[in-house]
Amino acid sequence: MLRYEGTLYRPPSEGNSLILQATIGCSYNECAFCAMYRDKRFRVRPIAELESEITWARDEFGPSVRKVFLADGDALIAKKSFLLAVLHALRAAFPDLQRVSCYASPQALAVRSVEEMDELRRAGLTQYYLGIESGHDAVLAKLTKGVDAAEMVRVAQKAHAAGVRLSVMILLGAGGRALSREHALASADVVNQIQPRFVSTLVMTPVEGTPLGDWDARGEVEHLEPIELARELHTFLGALELEGSVFRSNHASNYLALGGSLPKDKAALLAALERVLARPERASFRPDWSRGL
Repeated sequence: MLRYEGTLYRPPSEGNSLILQATIGCSYNECAFCAMYRDKRFRVRPIAELESEITWARDEFGPSVRKVFLADGDALIAKKSFLLAVLHALRAAFPDLQRVSCYASPQALAVRSVEEMDELRRAGLTQYYLGIESGHDAVLAKLTKGVDAAEMVRVAQKAHAAGVRLSVMILLGAGGRALSREHALASADVVNQIQPRFVSTLVMTPVEGTPLGDWDARGEVEHLEPIELARELHTFLGALELEGSVFRSNHASNYLALGGSLPKDKAALLAALERVLARPERASFRPDWSRGL
């Protein structure tokens, strides 16, 4: 059977994927806003355990599994030989497999060479989820991301050079009121330089047990109102110049669920936000936690 340690997290788009916990926790685990892996010690699971679980999944679900997500927070940091062994076992068990994906920290991207990522992609690891959070250096420093905007772009472009699809995330509200517009514009600039296949927004939400949660308990965190978040999102979307990306705000933390293809749907998305900004009393501002994490 599949053995999971602690709470599992996955992107909304992986809701129908087989979740394989290749690593436990996150090797970086210092982001000020993230509580997902603070109760876990990072380690790579033995390959024999994973091969046994893949065999069990093949017997339980059949050979038609098409998508696999490698948990936990930073599977990409594991040795190439380990990841290749996992990918080869998955391919042998599931001949119709179309995609294997994982979270990728900027720290993991920094240590992976383009050649390694290309080899892993050819073995099936074709998509990474990268939390950019912000393109503003002061905001990134506050969030303890461990990189500045220029480094974020550099490591993301390595994945692009390897032919890996990137799905990137931006944290609305991360700059507070004072930096709301600057955060939105700088984030759009970073996304424009990266040109990811997918881009999504989440709302920064303080969680107990994190530095951000501690700051919030002391009254040091500004909570932007839903209309302010809509304005920030409008600024961000308006500054995007993407050549072929899918946009989503379908994470459970978002007050407005929007989606479309960019640049094709950019005008329609902006118009929808402008209607909200013009008549906020008619908008339904409500996070929908049923959408999952």
